[in-house]
Amino acid sequence: MWLLGRTAARRCLRAGGRLAARRLSSSGPPWRLLFFGSDHFAVESLKVLTSNRSSSGGVVETLEVVALPGDVPVKRFALQNQLPVHSWPPHPVDGQFDVGVVVSFGCLLPEKLINKFPHGILNVHPSLLPRWRGPAPIFHTIMHGDAVTGVSIIQIRPHRFDVGPLLQQELHQVPEGCTADQLEAALSSKGAHLLLDTLRTLPERIAHRREQSQSGGTFAPKINASMSWVQWEEQTCDQIGCLQCAIGSRIPLRTTWMGRTVTLLDFVGRCHISLSDERSRAAPGSVSYQKESNTLAVSCKDGWVGFRSVVLKKRLTAGDFYNGYLHRKSAGDLTRAQFSSRTRGGDAKDMRENSAS
Repeated sequence: MWLLGRTAARRCLRAGGRLAARRLSSSGPPWRLLFFGSDHFAVESLKVLTSNRSSSGGVVETLEVVALPGDVPVKRFALQNQLPVHSWPPHPVDGQFDVGVVVSFGCLLPEKLINKFPHGILNVHPSLLPRWRGPAPIFHTIMHGDAVTGVSIIQIRPHRFDVGPLLQQELHQVPEGCTADQLEAALSSKGAHLLLDTLRTLPERIAHRREQSQSGGTFAPKINASMSWVQWEEQTCDQIGCLQCAIGSRIPLRTTWMGRTVTLLDFVGRCHISLSDERSRAAPGSVSYQKESNTLAVSCKDGWVGFRSVVLKKRLTAGDFYNGYLHRKSAGDLTRAQFSSRTRGGDAKDMRENSAS
C-alpha cells in the first residue's frame, strides 16, 4: 500500500508540473520562441525575429536558439546578438517556450520534443508545398524551370519532413534567368516576414490550418556533383540554362573531351551562330569557335549554347582552348571538335583534378 501511494504521488506531481507549464504558456503574442536553424536562409528569419523582440508591440517576448555543431551561420548570428544558444539535441524545455520555429535545420525533431510546445513548431519552407518537399527546394525550382514558387509556413509533424498542415503560403514569380542564389535571397526575406505575420495571429491560423494536397507532391534531393554532367543529346538550351542557374555557382557544369573532363565556365546562354546547313544540324556535342565573341558554341538537343572559358588542367579562354586543342588537332578528325556526354555519376576526383588554377 505504501509503495502504491508513492507511485501515485509521483504521477500526481508529474501531472501537476505539466499543468503548471500549460498555465505558464501564452495564449497569444508576445511569444516565447525557440528557434532551430543552420544556414544563411535561416539567418534571415532569425534576424527578423530578433529585431521584433526589441520593438514595442512585437510578437516575440523571448528568443533562444538551437544550433547544430560547428561554425554555422545561425550560431554565429546568435552569439553576435547575445541570444542564448543550445546545442542539439536541446536539454528538456518543459514550460519554457510557447512556440518552436524551424528554418532550414536538416534534422527531424522527435515527437516527444514537438509535444513540449503548446502551440506546436512552425517551419518556413521555400516552396509551395507539397511541391518540392526535401532539402533542396530552391535548386530544383530553378533546375526544372518553374515560373512560380513561393514560401509555406507549416506546423511540423514527426517522422517525415515537410508534410505538416499549412498555416500560410505566399506566391513568388521566378524571374527569367534567376539563379538559385538570387531566389534564395528573395524567398528568405519573404519567408521571414510571412513567419512574423503568422505569429501575429497564430491561434487563428492554427484553427484554420489545412492539410496538404495528396497530389502534386515532388521531392527535392540534395544537389551533388553528378548533376553537373551536361547531356548534349538529351538537354535543350533552356534546360542547360536552368541547370547552370541552379547549380553553376557551386558546382560548375562539366563534359568530356577525348576522354578527359572539361569544366565549362562563363555560360552565355543560347548562341545564334551562322553555319552551313550541314553544320547547323551538327551532332550534339559538336563545338564551334565563335571568334567575334570569343565563345565556344556547343550543339545540344535543340540548338547551341556558349561558354567563354573552360578548365582542362588549367583555366583557358575559349580562344586558347580552340587554338591549343581544337584547331590544330581537328583538321583530320572531326571527333576532336566534339564534346561527349557522360553518365551522371562522375566522382569528386574529377572536380579536384580540374579545379581552376
